[in-house]
Amino acid sequence: MPKREVYLLAGLHCMLKGVAMPFHRAIPESKPTEKSSGALRGYVEAEKLLNIAAVMPAAVAICGGAGWWVSHRLHQHWIFIVGIVFGCISGLYYVIQQAIAAEKISRKEDSAQDGSGKGSGDLEP
Repeated sequence: MPKREVYLLAGLHCMLKGVAMPFHRAIPESKPTEKSSGALRGYVEAEKLLNIAAVMPAAVAICGGAGWWVSHRLHQHWIFIVGIVFGCISGLYYVIQQAIAAEKISRKEDSAQDGSGKGSGDLEP
């Protein structure tokens, strides 16, 4: 087995002689993303609203169907109602969550357009 030599390099011990360390380039600053065209942006907003509008009935139908199946299997008809109520609550929770997220995005875009960071400024006296 070859003998290891330890070399002193700037006060630190270096176990490798003549090995160059890789050079890591600085990460370039990312450019701000460009806004998409008006028509494409309209389609994206419409898709988000359509998604929110479809979630509520889908949650009620899926949870109601599962409640109906369980209630017929266990001969307990109240489980169907619990399934529908759970579907309503879960669908409403998702709709509120998406509305809050859309409001945050809207405020961020307004502050970016205005430049002041305070929103659109329509409500100021």
